[in-house]
Amino acid sequence: MASTSQPLRGKRTCKKIFWAVFPHACFILSLVIYAFLGALMFSHIEGNRKVNLSEEYRIFLQNLTYITRNFTDNMTGNEATFKDTIHKLLKRAEQDWFVNPKERWSFFGSLFFCCTVFTTVGYGNTYPVTRIGKYLCMLYALFGIPLMFLVLTDMGDILATVLSKSYNEFRKLQSKILASKLCSGSTCNQRSELKSRAQSKIVINEPLTIMEVLKGQASVKRRPTKYRNVELFEMLIARENEHSKPARNKSIERWSSCPELARGKTMSRVIENFDKIGKELEKLDVPIVLMVLLIFVYISCAAAILPNWETNLDFQEAFYFCFITLTTIGFGDTQLEHPKFFLFLSLYLIIGMEIVFIAFKLGQDRLIVLYKKIISFCAEKKMPPKKVYPK
Repeated sequence: MASTSQPLRGKRTCKKIFWAVFPHACFILSLVIYAFLGALMFSHIEGNRKVNLSEEYRIFLQNLTYITRNFTDNMTGNEATFKDTIHKLLKRAEQDWFVNPKERWSFFGSLFFCCTVFTTVGYGNTYPVTRIGKYLCMLYALFGIPLMFLVLTDMGDILATVLSKSYNEFRKLQSKILASKLCSGSTCNQRSELKSRAQSKIVINEPLTIMEVLKGQASVKRRPTKYRNVELFEMLIARENEHSKPARNKSIERWSSCPELARGKTMSRVIENFDKIGKELEKLDVPIVLMVLLIFVYISCAAAILPNWETNLDFQEAFYFCFITLTTIGFGDTQLEHPKFFLFLSLYLIIGMEIVFIAFKLGQDRLIVLYKKIISFCAEKKMPPKKVYPK
């Protein structure tokens, strides 16, 4: 029986783990599928568009040709005037004139664009040009942003649980260290002696006889007749079997009799897991300084790795880029030469945005507490003093 029960227990634990992880995996998988579908859609629409040279582009080329010829013919001309004219002309130029759509809207480029859309980063260096692409971008963001927030909330529960448990364990360890330092040798020895004396005073009673046990039973008190030894032993064995009988698992009984009930119970647990999303994040209460330090370390790690494939970035520029990205500001002033490498760190982006989101939430809670204290302080100052009437 023991050999057959162990595999059953292993299967049950595996099923419990699977149904517990299922909501989290479902959210992440749906976001990944949504990003890939968007990349295929935008790469097909924007990448295969026809490039039509507009009249503005032709005027731009004519002005540029005129300025360069005029400067080369008159070498003694003012260089500052030439730079100012070129600067004004380049301001009128559109970025789309000098970009090949198939190169920019490749699969990885479109996937990077989709990630900037539903994460609300929006660098601005890649944007749809066609009318259909713009309409689909609005529709894509309409469904993608709530899905991204749902993933952030779900990941926030996991991260909040890890942070709260780690912080509580750190506080317990800190309290134990302080208690061990405060506890002197003499007091600790006295406490150990008191514990040993209390344990030594425990009285061990001798086991009752059969007749003493049966005298306590209600059936024996009701019938004062004498029992034979065989009957006494049978009653005692029956009583012991009642107490020693293991409790039968109700879920196993339901599964053996009606499997639909067990499935319904499992489905109800899964639905409860969906309903608990965001609960752990609301309970989180850790120091805001700890979250700021965690953000600094987290961004510093990426800022040290990013310049390995982005040669135009140093540590400071990479730190600035990661901060602007994780806070979803996304100015677009720093452009990546290899965005597809940065896409492999999508998990880093999601976790980083979650850490920043938790830090903002904690800061919001602290500001609310501060506002409450200020309002209560001002209300106490404005209240008229209590009048003391003579008795």
